[in-house]
Amino acid sequence: MKTDIIPRLCCPISRKPLTLSKEDAVIDSTGEIQSGFLVSEDGQTSYPIRNYIPRFVGGANYADNFGMQWNFFARTQLDSYSGQPISAERFWNTTGWKPEDIQNKWVLDIGCGSGRFAEIALKGGANVVAIDYSTAVDACYANLKMHPKLHIIQCDIYSLPFLPETFDFLYSLGVLQHTPDVKKAFAALPPMLIEGGRICTDFYWNRLSALLNPRYLIRPISKRMNKEKLFKFLEKAVPRMLKINQLFGRAPYIGKFLKKAIPVADYSDVYQLSPAQQQEWALLDTFDMLAPAYDNPQSIATVSEWFHTAGIKNIEVFHCGHLVARGVKEITSH
Repeated sequence: MKTDIIPRLCCPISRKPLTLSKEDAVIDSTGEIQSGFLVSEDGQTSYPIRNYIPRFVGGANYADNFGMQWNFFARTQLDSYSGQPISAERFWNTTGWKPEDIQNKWVLDIGCGSGRFAEIALKGGANVVAIDYSTAVDACYANLKMHPKLHIIQCDIYSLPFLPETFDFLYSLGVLQHTPDVKKAFAALPPMLIEGGRICTDFYWNRLSALLNPRYLIRPISKRMNKEKLFKFLEKAVPRMLKINQLFGRAPYIGKFLKKAIPVADYSDVYQLSPAQQQEWALLDTFDMLAPAYDNPQSIATVSEWFHTAGIKNIEVFHCGHLVARGVKEITSH
């Protein structure tokens, strides 16, 4: 943990500033805090720093499957590993930002996973604060710890440990639909932005074609399964499902419709990945579809209302792989 993030932190319970307990701190040769405690100003609460990461959550939670998947597939979706600009293209196309916009700005990554989008923002020159509810933060740290502008925190989106109006930019991609209360999760984000700050989130789209996806027939069972057993089953099933799906795709005229009947993530016609990478991505995203405790798609009208209510201006809501919403926090100061 780098010390320059501490002035931006607060106790998520009392909202009091936090300080480092120096008598407990273990600081490495680079000046980073390896372990110790952050203590609230009133002395009533403290939070551990373990393996360089401040931890504001404890024990098992609804995001455990994400911790499992991102530690197993720690590098799969990193552009630096895949050799393809898949994450970069999604990040810049979805947010509408440019590297010069975020250079030296403070950017909050909500639900960082193993760091696929944090890597892109860091390459753009941003000071990135990457958070996740799960132990995916450990994979993110392992992948990106060499970046001097990276800060990683394990915390709950419903109880963010940041002082208000701390960040210039905020994004959350592929995350909010997996929270128990999506409206409440989104509502926690705009207060973190400075006035004039920019926000981008995306969601699964609540429309008929999406809801007819066969995963919604399977999820009532799969989301309740032991995650290790589900993963082992998919390890065997996904390669076969992928071959069937690709075979269906070759059928003239009806191939694209037949492919929708197989609940497998197939990117063979989407990304320029090797056969081994195609299988790896298929297993990752099929598990990602079937394992989460929550899967809550949203409509254009609902998301638009949330943004308006939160005082976001210049709102754009559109389809770009997911249902994307972005805008600028209203400036009220005179």
